[in-house]
Amino acid sequence: MANIKKVKLKKIENSDKKESRASQREIEIKELTERIAKTKYNKKTQAAIGQYKARLAVLKNKEETRRSSGVERSKHGWSVRKSGDATVVLLGFPSVGKSSLLNVITNADSRVGSFAFTTLTCIPGDLEYKGAKIQILDMPGIVKGAAAGTGKGKEVLQVIRNADLIIMLIDVFYPEHLKILEQEIFDTHVRINQKRPDVKIKKTARGGIHIGRTVPSNDLTDETIKGIMKELNLANAEVLIRTEIDADQLIDMIEENRVYLRAIKVLTKIDLVPLKELKKVKKIINPDICVSASKKINIEDLKKLIFDSLEFMPVFCKEAGKKADLKEPLILRKGNSI
Repeated sequence: MANIKKVKLKKIENSDKKESRASQREIEIKELTERIAKTKYNKKTQAAIGQYKARLAVLKNKEETRRSSGVERSKHGWSVRKSGDATVVLLGFPSVGKSSLLNVITNADSRVGSFAFTTLTCIPGDLEYKGAKIQILDMPGIVKGAAAGTGKGKEVLQVIRNADLIIMLIDVFYPEHLKILEQEIFDTHVRINQKRPDVKIKKTARGGIHIGRTVPSNDLTDETIKGIMKELNLANAEVLIRTEIDADQLIDMIEENRVYLRAIKVLTKIDLVPLKELKKVKKIINPDICVSASKKINIEDLKKLIFDSLEFMPVFCKEAGKKADLKEPLILRKGNSI
């Protein structure tokens, strides 16, 4: 009986230690975030800020691992088989109008309601436009903290990593949601509207850090690069930089698990506000397009924007001695070849 009590006490002590470490980590994350925000960026502070950011990335990864291990995985998940020429995800806060928009641009029949969390599962629809078949996914609404697991947000956000395009839907009454949405996407290790930097990092057994460049060092000095790599426990490597990068991009390349995707900003429910108010909101978030699903405003323009954002190239095939098939083109993406 005494031995059982000792085992229970050890488990409690270990649990208390883990909670204490997690709490300390959260404090460090907050302090580092504030320090980075308050420190003015210049040549003298560049190396220090780079190390702060690298340390912050390490702490966030540890915290993410801890939370993932402590959360029971959903039995259902949000896994969807990709189909068509591309997959597009509708992402936004609850009741932003995802389901309504899905219904007017595809053949889907998604449940629509004026209250939060109407959609609790991932609902696919098909958009056919200029010969392309595009899969549109209506995802459950996410909230602040989604990337950390709030409201099943982690499962929802993981789906976007396999998409070809993200449509960020912003309610005209809540323009402040855009920054939150962008941060949640960033915390899911997805980089929107960025090109993957042309940086090669080859780990070596010894010899320290060797840095080669084909572009001028306008932003990162060798000292800053070495400091960042040291914080990320990379002591020996050959680094070749072919494009200008900043500290955040270097950290992304070292950690390797980043996804680079195109995203468009869509302002919804524009029929519900006066034109003067709409202009104010547009200045705040600078949307790619403004729509109303209920009034079907700019829906055809949105379809075209989706098609163009996916960088599709319709190719009309022709057999020798026959007329070209101008009805069903072969759909390719920019950079593809036959």
